[in-house]
Amino acid sequence: MDCSGEERGYKRPLSRGELLKRAGVLGAAAAVPAALAPDTALAEEELAQLQQLKALSPSEAATIGAFCERLIPSDSTGPGAREANVVRYIDRALANDLAAFRGAYTAAVVAIDAYAQQKYGAAFAALTTDKQDAVMRDMDVGRATTQDPTIVRDAGASTADFAPNAKAVFEMIRSHAMQGMFGDPAHGGNTNFIGWKLVRFPGPRLVISARDQRLDVVPKQNLRSTYSMPLFRARTRRD
Repeated sequence: MDCSGEERGYKRPLSRGELLKRAGVLGAAAAVPAALAPDTALAEEELAQLQQLKALSPSEAATIGAFCERLIPSDSTGPGAREANVVRYIDRALANDLAAFRGAYTAAVVAIDAYAQQKYGAAFAALTTDKQDAVMRDMDVGRATTQDPTIVRDAGASTADFAPNAKAVFEMIRSHAMQGMFGDPAHGGNTNFIGWKLVRFPGPRLVISARDQRLDVVPKQNLRSTYSMPLFRARTRRD
């Protein structure tokens, strides 16, 4: 995602379209308004999920969740990272296949909240969406740092700065958010196929007919997890 509005000569909130355009899944960008008002049922579901965290702490999940919600916000085109349970995907992945990133996420949350506190006087999740966007924009262009260059620190002193840098932290979270939004729902994200519906992915299939490959044809939807396909299940049993 490119949220470097000031670097490009314009200023506006992050957009879902910019994120998806950079990721190559949509061809047009669209401006995104502030996040929609929270839904009571969804809030209860999120509370239940906090009680089932596998890797992240509740405070870490709040920061990463807020970050992902601004990367892929809910807007007029449909639900976003919050409804797709992207943070649940990241949490489960950090307890399994992405376990190598666990320490990086702990450090990332500390740095993000420290920079938000330094810049606006509050933790990232407590900021308004426009201030969250500003923090993320600074990270995206590598401008965010929690170290005052005028202060000389002792060798080996601990810091809350971004490691290896703010841009790398931004890209790490963004790439995993994309996986959670558009990956197979069996991994914990893309709930109710929200991501696939957004980009009009018709669902996994073993054979794509010549007709379905035509540009003027909209393939019939068959949304299901790849893990539910008979061929995949048979292979899993053999392995």
